Order: sequence, then structure tokens, then C-alpha cells
Amino acid sequence: MRESDLQQVHEIERQSFSAPWSIEAFRYELENKATILLVASIEDGIVGYVCLRTIVDVTHLLNIAVHPSFRRKGIGTMLLGSAIEELKGSVNRDHFLTLEVRESNIPAIRLYKKFGFEVIGRRKGYYHSPKEDAILMGRGL
Repeated sequence: MRESDLQQVHEIERQSFSAPWSIEAFRYELENKATILLVASIEDGIVGYVCLRTIVDVTHLLNIAVHPSFRRKGIGTMLLGSAIEELKGSVNRDHFLTLEVRESNIPAIRLYKKFGFEVIGRRKGYYHSPKEDAILMGRGL
């Protein structure tokens, strides 16, 4: 991801989440050396992105989204797989990955399970608009 991608990324973010990140939040992650930010593009357009940040020995999947017109085409799978592969090149094998997902987001939960993530907890009332629990998932590298 580059600075020039932020408008398109933010539009996908806005279309995908009830409480979207600001462009400034993405800009902050762009400047953070511990963050992996990848985009998927078709021709000249961004169709999806993923954002992971590492803190010591844990990496957290902060954000992943695909433009509504391009969902269910394997783009999310490609993005998450690419991000995990990039992560493997920069951390040791004892590393752990975590994420939160809305309990109602069954397609995302299926994607994460496909990558070996398991349910490791629940965060009551974590999400707002609408209020909902988060399922905490994790996996080793």
C-alpha cells in the first residue's frame, strides 16, 4: 500500500464497515515499520487490502476488506495468504497471530478458519453500530 492508494482504500473501508477507519488511521499504519499493508488491484483500481501490525511476538490482523463488487472471488484469501507469507519472512516460528471478528460475520470466520485460525475467546460488546460481541481468533505461525 502506498499513500496514493489511500483514497481508494478508504472508499472500500467506508463501504465495508459501520465504523470505518479514517484516512489518517491508514496513514499512521503506513508510517509504522511494524505494519504490513497490502492491496489487491485489478488494472488501475484497488479492490481490497489487508493490514497487520506486529508487537513483539504477536501480530494482529487489524483490518481486511474487499470491495463489495469483488467479494467471493478469492481476493480476501489471496490478501490474507500473501500477508501471512510476508510475515513469515520477518518473524520467528514461535510467533502468534490474532484477530477479532464480528460474531455474525460468518464468511470472514470461514476464511480465518481456512487459514488455521481457531476461536480463543470472546469480547463482549466489542463492536458498536450495531453493538455485537467479537470472536477472538488466533493461530501460530
